[in-house]
Amino acid sequence: MLNKNDGIVVCGAGGFIGGHLIADLRRQGYTRLRAVDLKPRDEWYQSFDDVDNLVLDLQEKEACYQAVEGQAWVYNLAADMGGMGFIENNKALCMLSVLINTHLLMAARDAGVQRFFYSSSACVYNAEKQKSADIVPLREEDAYPAMPEDGYGWEKLFSERMCRHFREDYGLETRVARFHNVYGPHGTFEGGREKAPAAICRKIISAKLSGKHEIEVWGDGTRTRSFMYIDDCLKGIQLIMRSDVVEPINLGSSELVTINQLVDIVEAIAGLNVKRNYDLSAPQGVNGRNSDNTMIRQAFDWEPDISLRDGLKETYDWIHNEMTKSLQPA
Repeated sequence: MLNKNDGIVVCGAGGFIGGHLIADLRRQGYTRLRAVDLKPRDEWYQSFDDVDNLVLDLQEKEACYQAVEGQAWVYNLAADMGGMGFIENNKALCMLSVLINTHLLMAARDAGVQRFFYSSSACVYNAEKQKSADIVPLREEDAYPAMPEDGYGWEKLFSERMCRHFREDYGLETRVARFHNVYGPHGTFEGGREKAPAAICRKIISAKLSGKHEIEVWGDGTRTRSFMYIDDCLKGIQLIMRSDVVEPINLGSSELVTINQLVDIVEAIAGLNVKRNYDLSAPQGVNGRNSDNTMIRQAFDWEPDISLRDGLKETYDWIHNEMTKSLQPA
């Protein structure tokens, strides 16, 4: 398999999941790590001086060849993406991420890379199966017949197929995980790309700090989702990457909540009840989505199991610390 001194590159390492993945690989003792991201290093969520850090635009073919040179394993978590507010209003930008995965696959094939991980998304699933908030969890086969989230979901589904065909035609060992709403510390919580857990934490912290105990909630609060804590995501990535599972597989929690219940949990953590102002014109996504974890349980006798309450407490505390740094005496 993989030795501790074999080269591993994480693409998108300046982002939320990529930064945590580099940190996790360092903890495991891997010594030849490369981290690649488009953002300047001072904007990376996590950065380590003992890692080969490269600032590259992975939409460019030449940059992808530079990124994977000498690497045994490639993790592709690079994408131009964000929460629902971003992906509903930036469909072309999301589609352009197809260049990243396509060029990385070509570079990995030509460089003799042993194994390639692609981070897909639950947004690949057929929208017809997600119209009710009272939903049946999504199984892997529910991606077809195809009608994914416009823009972002189509790019993810197409890139899954690219991984499959590079495996079948060129022998590149590809692994694909469909992430379901990953959250946790060291990620986006403001600026428009944040997802619901971080956004709700930020809004309630702001309400607490300002004394104005009300928040805006996108939609009517009844839409349902599951949210996976970053530590479960990291464990799942490593299990899938080291496995013989070649088909796309769900990686998500099966703990389903409404957005109102998500707010309830954060209120309890904060020790604060807020007035909820519902914005029915805001981006909301599908009515309901949850992960069917039958396949991952069968493969690994495991599924993401960190409770939303426990994960949100860690996330809330980190965001609270970030937001109050400027208020603390030097």
